[in-house]
Amino acid sequence: MSGEPEPISLAPPPGEVEPGSGVRIVVEYCEPCGFEATYLELASAVKEQYPGIEIESRLGGTGAFEIEINGQLVFSKLENGGFPYEKDLIEAIRRASKGEPLEKITNSRPPCVIL
Repeated sequence: MSGEPEPISLAPPPGEVEPGSGVRIVVEYCEPCGFEATYLELASAVKEQYPGIEIESRLGGTGAFEIEINGQLVFSKLENGGFPYEKDLIEAIRRASKGEPLEKITNSRPPCVIL
C-alpha cells in the first residue's frame, strides 16, 4: 500500500450498463418561439434520471417541439399542441432502454398559461 487513496470511479460496476446508455434522443425545437428553455429543462431532467443518455438538439420550424427516441418520433407539439410531461418522456426512455416497443406520447401540457 502506498497510503494514497484509490481514485473514485463514477462508472457503473463491470457488467452493469449506465442507465440510458444506448438510447439516443433528438429534440427538434423552434428557437424563435422561445422553446429552448423548455428543451433545456427537459434535457436536464432526463440527464438527471439517465446520465448515460445521448441527447441532441436541432433547430426546427415554427411551432416545432418534436422528440425522437432511437429514430422513432414519440412526441410532436405540432400534433398535440403542447409540451410533453417529463414523466411520460422518462417512461418512454425506460422502455427504449429495455428494448421494449415505444408508443407515441399523446398527453401534453399547455404551451403557456394566459392569466
